Amino acid sequence: MAEGDEVSARSTPGPGEGALHFLVDDDLTGQRIDRALADLCGLPRAQVARWVAQGRVRLDGEYVTRASRRVRAGNQLDADPPEPARAEIRPQAIPLDIVYEDSDLVVVNKAAGMVVHPAPGHPDGTLVNALLNHCGDLAGVGGVLRPGIVHRLDQGTSGVMVAAKNDSTHRGLAKQFHDHSIERIYWAGVRSVPKADRGRVERPIGRHLRDRKRMSIRSRSGRPAATVWRVLERFPDRGVAWLEIHPETGRTHQIRVHLASIGLPICSDPVYGRRRGTRNASASGLGRPALHAAHLGFTHPGSGEAMGFQAPLPADLAAFLAGLRGESA
Repeated sequence: MAEGDEVSARSTPGPGEGALHFLVDDDLTGQRIDRALADLCGLPRAQVARWVAQGRVRLDGEYVTRASRRVRAGNQLDADPPEPARAEIRPQAIPLDIVYEDSDLVVVNKAAGMVVHPAPGHPDGTLVNALLNHCGDLAGVGGVLRPGIVHRLDQGTSGVMVAAKNDSTHRGLAKQFHDHSIERIYWAGVRSVPKADRGRVERPIGRHLRDRKRMSIRSRSGRPAATVWRVLERFPDRGVAWLEIHPETGRTHQIRVHLASIGLPICSDPVYGRRRGTRNASASGLGRPALHAAHLGFTHPGSGEAMGFQAPLPADLAAFLAGLRGESA
């Protein structure tokens, strides 16, 4: 992973109609080329690394030989993706809550408990399986293993998501996520009652030093991350507050990690919500983190129209909130 990895010109597949072109900005300076390009494209890093190995990635016009090459602001980054392969994932007739749909994209209200795409331990029954059944051919859109997927919600998080039906829409949405121009609003119940009405957390997030399944603000490979929050309701007798959250960036587990880091762990979060010497009695009966993606706003990549979509609070969180208020759901 040395920073001086060489770039050389060699005989490679030529640029095609699906060629990708990016200008590296300050946010990606110092990143490995596979990580930077994956971030820009909204694709898995392993997939981009394969492009590098196949001689499909260029930095300032020259083909890259190693995925560990570092990029700098102002670099021109180009890629010639291979022809999309048909997805190996089988369509499944899983009910979807469709919020909006057109020929380019589909917006869904993801249920808590649904995994977004196949992964070890979750080979099927995912949102991707459901989208393949609902939308038909999504082969190659965003990658064979994650067709149509531009962003993710954790398995235990409910709420609004958008998926792309074609490559141009996928690239357009991925760029908006990278540029942090997407508007996202979450609601969450947290196991503490802050004195302040609002706040902002700005701490890098990366893989945990010992547990690779967790994220941490103390990682050696942390990337910039910022989260804004404000209190909607306080329940001091229960030791709980109900928050509105605006993530300015989109790192893995960002909201859960950032809130836990300032002493506001999300209720019923089994990974980041544990706190020595306390019991999470306020969240009894809630079998997942009290976190919901309530709003998603973006510019339609095809029409240029500003769009915004909402997902109402699901029944389990509505009952949880009603219980905090002393009401019947």
